[in-house]
Amino acid sequence: MYRLILLLPLLLTLGTGCAVNPVTGKSELSFISEASEIAIGQEQYLPSQQSQGGLYRVDRELTRYVNEVGQRVAAVSDRQLPYEFVVLNNSVPNAWALPGGKIAVNRGLLLKLSSEAELAAVLGHEIVHAAARHGAKSMERGAILQGAILATAIGVSDSDYSNYIVGGAQLGAQLMTHRYGRSAELESDYYGIQYMVKAGYDPRAAISLQETFVKLSEGRESSWLEGLFASHPPSRERVDKNRETVAALAPRLTGDLETGKNRYQQKLAYLKRKNDSYNAFDKANTLASSARLDSALKSLNSAIKGEPGEARFYGLKGDIYLEKKQYREANIYYDKALGLDADYYEYYLGRGLSLSKLGRSRAARQDLKKSNDLLPTAIAMNELGELSLFDGDTKTAKNYFQYAMGAGGETGQTAINQFTKLDLPDNPGKYLAVKPFMDHGRLVAIVGNRTQLNISSFDVTYLVTVNGQTLQRTITSGPIRAGQQLRVNSGFTFREEDNLEYIRATISRANI
Repeated sequence: MYRLILLLPLLLTLGTGCAVNPVTGKSELSFISEASEIAIGQEQYLPSQQSQGGLYRVDRELTRYVNEVGQRVAAVSDRQLPYEFVVLNNSVPNAWALPGGKIAVNRGLLLKLSSEAELAAVLGHEIVHAAARHGAKSMERGAILQGAILATAIGVSDSDYSNYIVGGAQLGAQLMTHRYGRSAELESDYYGIQYMVKAGYDPRAAISLQETFVKLSEGRESSWLEGLFASHPPSRERVDKNRETVAALAPRLTGDLETGKNRYQQKLAYLKRKNDSYNAFDKANTLASSARLDSALKSLNSAIKGEPGEARFYGLKGDIYLEKKQYREANIYYDKALGLDADYYEYYLGRGLSLSKLGRSRAARQDLKKSNDLLPTAIAMNELGELSLFDGDTKTAKNYFQYAMGAGGETGQTAINQFTKLDLPDNPGKYLAVKPFMDHGRLVAIVGNRTQLNISSFDVTYLVTVNGQTLQRTITSGPIRAGQQLRVNSGFTFREEDNLEYIRATISRANI
């Protein structure tokens, strides 16, 4: 029905061995093979892009340019991987690398750089993270696997995309937001500078870049704190180390090394001209999040006037009309968004939700499934579960709700409650805990409601072997509120001289 990336079996079956790190030359244990690194990165690349705003498509030439710079630096790296570089449609200044060389940079970060050499410094740093296996080593230590696969309720960050990604895409979320340690950051800075020089770029750009980052971190600019600084913390130490590295390289530096300032500014010219529109979009997002929907629409209209070719502007407009329960209007703007970008999950998700509200179940399912193909979310799973319930297909509904339970927050709890309602009649003992004990000769049990739902009635079945005779009795009790405990008397009373060989109490029936 939908694709979920299941990597745990792959990782658990990998062998253990000693290998030489291709970047540092150091010998280290390796649990994940290169083929598996590449497979993980490839599997996670699409959902990771989707969770961060999708691809920036309005100026495709900009993405081609960033990829050209990235490939130029990657060509001189110590490890040849299938490197890819994309620009994401996100204003937060950030960049990240997945295992296997899948690298992304946000348009918000590009606007903060001043030259091609600074871009090469950013991309070189990310290339080293991939080439030196920093992400893979975090997975081997369990720092990422524990959060992404063994624990289910995780989100990307404290952002619009948090707490509703489910399934295997959670691994990419952890890989993107994982905070590298001090040694990994210094290592990526050092070797990234080496790669810059080999690729023909002036390494002094790596110093100016880190100096800018330190100043911004001291000013605690919020967008940086939730972006690059969260996973790549800047420090004065990194600036000083970069100075030392460049000074050591000084005898090898020639006048032919490029800064590429003019070329970079030319390539960024279109995005810079449209930046006011993206600022208006970000303002609209903030207004919409605080339920100031009419003000958000006004800001969006300004954004669209400045850049009518940006799909995300129309997508947000659809989201606002969906929130206002104006479903037909919402569909109009989701259609416009999909006409400009047919590969972003949010437009299918929003249109699927609005179509569902309009009673167009078949079309809603198609959009929600397409949304899950691009990025599996609890929101889509929950709605598909509700549509299945409406059709009387409780088995399929349970499957959808079960996947949605992996999310956190209100959406995940909604899925838990819906799954519990369906599963409780078949497996009452999963949701009601029961503990029998003797109380002055009387057999009683304490029953606890583990759910967040009120249960109207339940049966406790007692099974006792006493003096060689087996006795059984079922007692109906209830209601029992969410989190409540009740004492249920079996009606059996025994004397001190009775030989109690076996006592058992089970929940045999329960109803919401």
